[in-house]
Amino acid sequence: MTAPEGSGGLRPPFSALRERRYVALLCLLISTFLACRRNHPLTPYTAYVVNYQSATLTGVNLADFHFTGSIDVAQRPERVLLRPKSRQLYVVSDSGKINVIAFPALRLAATVDLGRSARDLAFSPDARAAYVLDPADQDIIFMDCEGGPGSSGYPKITSRLHLEGIRADLALSPDGKTLVISSSNPNRLTFVSTETRQVVGSVEAGQSPGPLAILPDNSKVFVADTGEEKVSAANLPLRKLLSHIEIGVQPTALLVKPDGGELFILGGSSSTLVIVDAFHDNVEQTFPLGTEPSAGVFRKDMSVLYIANAGDGSVFALDVANRQVLATTHIGMEPCALALTPDERLLVVADRAASSLAIVHPASLKDNRSDVVTTVPVGAAPVDVVIPDFVSAGK
Repeated sequence: MTAPEGSGGLRPPFSALRERRYVALLCLLISTFLACRRNHPLTPYTAYVVNYQSATLTGVNLADFHFTGSIDVAQRPERVLLRPKSRQLYVVSDSGKINVIAFPALRLAATVDLGRSARDLAFSPDARAAYVLDPADQDIIFMDCEGGPGSSGYPKITSRLHLEGIRADLALSPDGKTLVISSSNPNRLTFVSTETRQVVGSVEAGQSPGPLAILPDNSKVFVADTGEEKVSAANLPLRKLLSHIEIGVQPTALLVKPDGGELFILGGSSSTLVIVDAFHDNVEQTFPLGTEPSAGVFRKDMSVLYIANAGDGSVFALDVANRQVLATTHIGMEPCALALTPDERLLVVADRAASSLAIVHPASLKDNRSDVVTTVPVGAAPVDVVIPDFVSAGK
């Protein structure tokens, strides 16, 4: 028996209509598959976590949630910062050293000995200079990030500025022109020109001024008066005190909304969030949070603020516009630092007490669901985390 004409001898015959339906279905399946891949791609980022107790820097691959490596750093590390326009991480340690780590290889590129201590660090807008606070020696340290021995990218100390008082925190204005330093005994803010490297003014602050926040337009600086229930505001260009804002709680951390319109104040001991109108210096709203709120991060569109509560192991998702807590999820024991991936598809939370990194889908928090993807063990007592954008790094 011969095969029907046009069948090719092996393939059973299809009508033209059935063939078109088959092709259409195949195209639909392929397009659906590609859409799913676009909507749920692997995240090719790495989270770098600094661990205070083990004095290490650890990498965690956020595509497969695997530990990628670890490197020893100076004792008592407290901060890890990405140097802009580079593949370098600066680890700042209370022991007075800065370790420069090349990533993703996790190679020690340099160690800078600053003195007895090191706390805050800020990079100039072009990333060529860095400014460090040494509270033990009461110094502001100026560094050239590319002028050291050997090769480009090796930092060196270029000068120091000694300031009286017990130094607390340091911040750099967004335009890179002015350093602001908070200190007690006496309680004041000191302004330093990055060009002349000299003091250009000071203003009185409240009791025990600490964390600082500067508005994006360089117009105003706020300081948390940690010894009382106040936040002080000063005009940055004129270097004049504007107000002492009564907030009803002792402030422990300040977060400026990215558009500069509002200041979000965490009251750690009172487990409270206070929102202040940053233009008029008045309190807009106060409401309770989890126990001991310690850190926060905004989405780029400013729609949601994620807040880590170190006292009860939770993370809040706050609807910024409507002033409502969208969801709360239990992370672990003591979440103390958090960061969003550049594409904002994952939120990572460093848990100091559990010595782990929790990875969360932020969308689940917005939908009032608890969706911890996984937890990854890191070094002992993680205290800070940063996630570089691998696409733009080095450009």
